Amino acid sequence: MTTGDPQRRVQASVDRLVAEGEVGLQVAVAHRGRIVVDVVAGAADARRGAPVTAGTLFFAASTAKGMASAVAHVLVERGHLADDMRVADVWPEFAVHGKAGVTLRHVLMHTAGVPAPPYDTTVADLRDWDHMCAVLAAAEPWWEPGTRFGYHALTFGYLLGEVVRRATGRTLAWWLRAAITGPLGVADEVHFGVPRDLLGRVAHQEPASGPPAAGPEPGSPVDRALPPGVRPGAGFANDEQVLAADIPSNGTMSARGAAWVYAGLLGQVEGVHLVSPARLRAMATPAFQGVDEVMGVPSMWTLGYSPQRPGGVPSRPGSTFGMAGANGSAAYADVDSGVAVAVMRNRFTPDFSAVAAIDRIVAEAFPPHPDRAGPARSE
Repeated sequence: MTTGDPQRRVQASVDRLVAEGEVGLQVAVAHRGRIVVDVVAGAADARRGAPVTAGTLFFAASTAKGMASAVAHVLVERGHLADDMRVADVWPEFAVHGKAGVTLRHVLMHTAGVPAPPYDTTVADLRDWDHMCAVLAAAEPWWEPGTRFGYHALTFGYLLGEVVRRATGRTLAWWLRAAITGPLGVADEVHFGVPRDLLGRVAHQEPASGPPAAGPEPGSPVDRALPPGVRPGAGFANDEQVLAADIPSNGTMSARGAAWVYAGLLGQVEGVHLVSPARLRAMATPAFQGVDEVMGVPSMWTLGYSPQRPGGVPSRPGSTFGMAGANGSAAYADVDSGVAVAVMRNRFTPDFSAVAAIDRIVAEAFPPHPDRAGPARSE
């Protein structure tokens, strides 16, 4: 059941948000295999007055981790990977310093214990895949792998990507296009590294208005996990060298492309099969709840995703999975209501008020299906 006119309501909401200070916004909602909301407002580049279009690409920070996890799940389904395969079995150098028991599951669950690159890491280092993998392979874990949870903000993409490359001979980016975005018809709209010929479609990120926010306390776990030279911000997001590089903890995408990937994961796109119902349950069912050792906040995690709607609308455990980014972008799906949602923005602040406003409208317009709401059912 659909309530009201979501396209009109979302358009009114994003127009209001831009009038109140957002630079540019892009929202897409897929429901039961159709794009039912495709809305834009504001400027893709406020310097030039260029408007946001449905095809504008937005740096979306860690929203891209959801795309990376999707690749892993598809490859497990195809038999190229296994949840409990040891990383060191395909990447022997990684086994040192007590990391021999790290598994793919640990990587997806952010329990591998390698949440930080070296503190002197630079943007040039992030762009050097072999260098980053070498320093992570040589790293000493912060905890015994599998025993604690800590968000791997920058290292996640390299850990997962190198496992994929060693096991299959292909990169995470290659598999994203070949197995997911290509079959779904959005290959030009979801990227880890943006092809050079598409950089002109990327929105310009604006910093927060007012004085810069204080950084993390020097020496704290967050400070170590996000070294000063590569800390996310508008400057980082606008660097074409960053945008074009294969740094799969981050990524650039359109709302339409991101929402369609999640629609594919929900099994709603005709002719495209990505994951089984059992795999979908694993993607949405919380497997950890406790304190994040890096961020120092209460957290909940599934096998590769956050199980909470980033806008704050309550959902049944086992229904929601997705990822949000440091600049207030997000993409997620809700099994019970059959929606896939993506919100992209180019005011680089960790402010999710735009996502929250859209999420409330979506939740009202697309309530849980009566047959799906309630405890998860077995196949």
